[in-house]
Amino acid sequence: MSRVAVITPDVLRAQMAGPAIRAFQISAELSAAGHDVRLISTVECSLSDPRFDCRAATWGTLKDAVGDAEVVLLQGYVTYRAPWLLNDDRMVVVDLYDPLHLEQLEQLEDRDPLERQAMLDLTVRILNEQLLRGDFFLCASEEQRHLWLGHLGALGRLNPQTYAADPTLRSLIGICPFGLQNEPPVRTKPAIRGVVPGIGSEEKVVLWAGGVYNWFDPLTLLRAIAKLVPAHPDLRLFFLGMKHPNPEVPQMRVAWQAKQLADELGLTGSHVIFNDTWVAYDERQNYLLDADLGVSTHYDHLETTFSFRTRILDYLWAGLPIVTTVGDAFGRLVTDDRLGLAVPEQDVDALATALETMLYDEDEAASARRNVTAIASDFTWNIALAPLVEFCAKPLRAADAGADRSRLTRRMVMPKPMLVRLTVRAWLLLRQGGVRVFTRRLLNHLSHED
Repeated sequence: MSRVAVITPDVLRAQMAGPAIRAFQISAELSAAGHDVRLISTVECSLSDPRFDCRAATWGTLKDAVGDAEVVLLQGYVTYRAPWLLNDDRMVVVDLYDPLHLEQLEQLEDRDPLERQAMLDLTVRILNEQLLRGDFFLCASEEQRHLWLGHLGALGRLNPQTYAADPTLRSLIGICPFGLQNEPPVRTKPAIRGVVPGIGSEEKVVLWAGGVYNWFDPLTLLRAIAKLVPAHPDLRLFFLGMKHPNPEVPQMRVAWQAKQLADELGLTGSHVIFNDTWVAYDERQNYLLDADLGVSTHYDHLETTFSFRTRILDYLWAGLPIVTTVGDAFGRLVTDDRLGLAVPEQDVDALATALETMLYDEDEAASARRNVTAIASDFTWNIALAPLVEFCAKPLRAADAGADRSRLTRRMVMPKPMLVRLTVRAWLLLRQGGVRVFTRRLLNHLSHED
């Protein structure tokens, strides 16, 4: 068995978002397979688990925290602050389940054009460096696999060596989607009904089980709820988490817009309730089991095409009928397996009809619940992460390891104007280190200029 270090740039605590949850579950599954696992957050860790070591590390102590691990699995921007991982001899697994560059196009839409372009350039550069170095890659769906195979091909990683080792390239990039827990959810206490003001035992509860980010469309959902309320005064929409647990994740524009629109429609506090905190990971089942329907609405754009909506997995776990927007992998799954209803983007009437059907047509709702229950076991973590567990059982450097890829990096990374480089550097220092770190670095730079 292998010694594995799993590094996440997200917070590890009771309230966790997707990247931290995924890193935690990866550690659990690898530990269950007999591997010696160390889970490391570069931000904060207040979790402990008897199955594996959990800890936090600063960028300066990360190398010591990784220790003698034979395999390092990393997420996101980790290599920007720890570039030594790209030059290390150990095996590197890169988790690409979240296409960061596509996410940035939406997340930074309202930023200054110069800052937006600089951050996107930096994100692509980091991804390129990871794709050039990685020995094994994880993605969340077949659509994502096609995306990343194209990226790998453009960087020269689809070459005679990797092709001869495995013409399917499954040994280079495996599909490891976000999963759901192997055990069914068990209610430990009431969470919505009889707890949240205005929601009693008889109301119909629609649950938005996750954060509100710029690539989602809660606005059409709110208008659909307003359309239904006159005929269905028992209808309630509950947003599970408005404040991201990671302080480095900025407040999203669409979250503010959703609150403004709910106020304008006269829904806030009566038919629409926003939870302004974040629900603990091991308590979310109580909210799911208090709901009648799970919902996820988004826009039709590039991020949607390659997305994997993790909140929908919780709906599967809890046996909830689902109403969602078409355009992504789960939209097709909901339609093909009749797990609920999928509707066109920004179609208020179609969305209102779908919500009404899944909430008030008992036969349709019961049929969807049966279909959800039947398919849920296909998405448990032990199945989702099987390719990673298999790799770690016999970890190998990629077939083209040791090849000179520096020429590709030099050809790929174009020099940027000084203003762009200074802007993104300043922005990252402020975001990651705060005013104190930024000021110290600036003064140090000026003193050297003198």
